[in-house]
Amino acid sequence: MSFELSASRFLFSQAGAQFRQYKSTVLLLFVILSLRLFNPVWGDVTTALIIEIDGAISPATSNFIEKGLNHGNENGVELIVIEMDTPGGLDTSMRSIIKNILNSKVPVATYVSPKGSRAASAGTFILYASHIAAMAPATNLGAATPVAIGGTAPSPIKPEPVEPEDKEENKSEPLESTPDNETALAKKRLNDAAAYIRSLADRYGRNAEWAELAVREAATLTAEEALENNVIDYVADDLGDLFEQINGHEVETNAGKQTLSTENVLIERFIKDWRIKFLETLADPNLAYLLMLIGIYGLILEGYNPGSILPGVVGAICLILALFAFQVLAVNYAGLILIALGVVLIVAEAFAPSFGILGFGGLTSFVLGSIMLFDSGIPGFEVSRLLIGSIAFLGGLIILGLVFFLARTLKRPIVSGTEGMLGEQGIALEDFDSKGDVLVHGERWQAKTSEPVKKGQGIEITAVKNMLVLIKPTEEG
Repeated sequence: MSFELSASRFLFSQAGAQFRQYKSTVLLLFVILSLRLFNPVWGDVTTALIIEIDGAISPATSNFIEKGLNHGNENGVELIVIEMDTPGGLDTSMRSIIKNILNSKVPVATYVSPKGSRAASAGTFILYASHIAAMAPATNLGAATPVAIGGTAPSPIKPEPVEPEDKEENKSEPLESTPDNETALAKKRLNDAAAYIRSLADRYGRNAEWAELAVREAATLTAEEALENNVIDYVADDLGDLFEQINGHEVETNAGKQTLSTENVLIERFIKDWRIKFLETLADPNLAYLLMLIGIYGLILEGYNPGSILPGVVGAICLILALFAFQVLAVNYAGLILIALGVVLIVAEAFAPSFGILGFGGLTSFVLGSIMLFDSGIPGFEVSRLLIGSIAFLGGLIILGLVFFLARTLKRPIVSGTEGMLGEQGIALEDFDSKGDVLVHGERWQAKTSEPVKKGQGIEITAVKNMLVLIKPTEEG
């Protein structure tokens, strides 16, 4: 009997030890099964890519949005959300963003957020171009009248009242004054913007009449007013609220009709890389204005003082960067021009030594152009930052070496020309008290002395005047 009890205790102790050994594994499996059964997030998950616009619409913003939309389309996300807070921006950059949105196969929802944000001017166009337009409370949109850089907002041209033609004297009078070129250009710009936003509104069945008012009369609306007037589709407190509201929403993209499933959403944020941040810094209006001034005045100073080099080099680089910032040059063209300028300056350093000014200017231009130009956005086809930095470092060392050797060369004594004759030794070819011939470096020179010189006596040159050398005797012949 005692033997049976001992065996039972032994078996129970072994079972308990094995349970303790696998207890953590069992608990982990239990937790996983519980989450799978009771947590709906483990069901079908929709990936949403979040792209943020915070600030003015610039060439860098356009480039960033294009890369983000391409990333979303190529990596199989189901929804792209542009979180936007912008006062407006450049028309060319705005239209580039809209083209990418309209040609996206993935639905794009533009969400004016967080509270207190705005979608003014160019932001209103982008909101109208999106498949889904949403705003957070306490936000606004509108004021989309196009304004020329450095100018004033164009106002609609109202025709002057036409008097009835019942008088003979009025038949030869012009009925309406012809607008000048500036006013005509403003009218063309205004009508073009109005037609553009109406076409975007008609595409998604939004309020086209108010859209035109936003362009022609700078009309604005709050988020709630925009929803009431069929300008936007949703007002949402946050992203979670937005996903909940648009669940089941049907949109038509470039790939056809799609029904959104946003019950369970996995959020992925598209982060700005160092290149985009660099381009955004260049596109800052204040910096762009300073770059333009430095560029113009640098070239003017170089024109007034040819050969000063530094103002011309700095001015040329700054002017190209300013042209990019103002969207006169596209980022690829600006990069290509900077690389070409860099090569020209580096080659010029070899033919016109400038103590490194041309060389370092060319190196700077080359690196800036490489940063702006080489960005394919395709993994494996991008130029490494390490490679660009290594080339810049190696080029800098080479230019420093050239400057160092040039400085050493300037410190060496002169061995040719008039200055090279000073202190040289020779012998007198004849006896003379004032003028006579001497032999220096195998060359016959006419010499002048203040002391008598005998034939074969050593002499030293003290000065050179035209083709006459001044000498003094050094030893007896």
